Amino acid sequence: MMQQKATVDRILTDGKAEVLVVRESACSGDCHKCSGCGSVKQTLRVTAQNLISAQRGDIVYIRSESAVVLKAAALVYLLPIVAFLAAYLAAMPLGVWAAVIACSAFVLGMLPAFAYNRRIKNRPPTYSIVGYVR
Repeated sequence: MMQQKATVDRILTDGKAEVLVVRESACSGDCHKCSGCGSVKQTLRVTAQNLISAQRGDIVYIRSESAVVLKAAALVYLLPIVAFLAAYLAAMPLGVWAAVIACSAFVLGMLPAFAYNRRIKNRPPTYSIVGYVR
């Protein structure tokens, strides 16, 4: 399970709420510690099950399944690199063509990530409000 802070923006009628989640960079926004990276924070608006009857303006924790993020990371980062290396090693006897084949395998290795992204857009992950930030 993945848990992050969010601010309740709007209460919906079906036991849900719209929350605002600030997506921070990998450095977690502590720019003063490393002289700043210049990354831009992005605010996402998601719908979450309001399990604790939070009200507008409350700062809460929301929880979601981490499997979605882990699958996406594997498809985006791991699969293309594994495809590249496997194709390159298999095509090494072909000399110069090994690089061309490996690059083609890398691009083909990215196709499942695009398909998974399309599937996630059609069926977004579910979020639940699980507690207040103290």
